[in-house]
Amino acid sequence: MAVSFTEDDEGKVVVDASGNTLGLVTGIEDGTASVDPDPSLTETVKADMGWANTESDEYTVDESAVETKAEEKLHLRGNL
Repeated sequence: MAVSFTEDDEGKVVVDASGNTLGLVTGIEDGTASVDPDPSLTETVKADMGWANTESDEYTVDESAVETKAEEKLHLRGNL
């Protein structure tokens, strides 16, 4: 089942398939979530997410990258 973002997703924690916290959703626009990354993220994790070579303080996650939505978290797919 496809996941669709809503304004209610703002403030949710984004976690990877292993349950590691990646950041916090700060906004939703056109099927994309803006994510403020967790300050403890390593460069390796950022590279795995495709976030390593950007100069932004926020990153994006597309709806297609989300496996499931829970009340407080967005769980990303394991095969990104």
